[in-house]
Amino acid sequence: MNISQINDKTNFDNLIILASWIAGDFSNKKQALANPTLYAHIHVFFRPLPYQFFSGIGFYSEQVYDYDLWSPYRQGVHQLIDKGDHIYIENYGLKDPILYAGAARELDILHTITPDNIERRYNCSMVFQRDGEKFLGSVEPGNKCLINKRGCETYLVSEVELTENTWVSLDRGMDVNTHKQVWGSEAGPLKFEKQTSFADELLIKN
Repeated sequence: MNISQINDKTNFDNLIILASWIAGDFSNKKQALANPTLYAHIHVFFRPLPYQFFSGIGFYSEQVYDYDLWSPYRQGVHQLIDKGDHIYIENYGLKDPILYAGAARELDILHTITPDNIERRYNCSMVFQRDGEKFLGSVEPGNKCLINKRGCETYLVSEVELTENTWVSLDRGMDVNTHKQVWGSEAGPLKFEKQTSFADELLIKN
């Protein structure tokens, strides 16, 4: 059953809604054109993985600058898990990410990714909850998603607002000792609009 068929039903759960909204190519072109000194033009891709990858809903993601689509600066694999009152998204890194650059746009590359190619990023899962016509997400509590940047150990603070056609995100790295911001946007969140939906690639098994 594909997502377009599921959308015809009146009662499908938030996991399916979140998955269908997140599946796409998002661009902050409008934001970048309006404030070119503050924001680069970025694409965020979430491409559905085959159902059998996780025996559930999974995505491959890329973040790339518009001028260099073959050199993503962030790549990941994500599994969506229904926890009842919230949706838990496990995050995984790729062991050899350069091998899969462009997989968000080329299905031939996407289908070369296997579970053996990924490793779990512990303490870095995202928690999403429905809030009316949007989902609000944040990194799991505990300040344990650690990232070393500029010779400084930081923890990730990530906040996301997702609607059917928009993705607004703010990622910041905070010093583990002083709790002051070390990296991330100081001009405010990145505001993306969906350019292309990949929701019809989602296969849901009852």
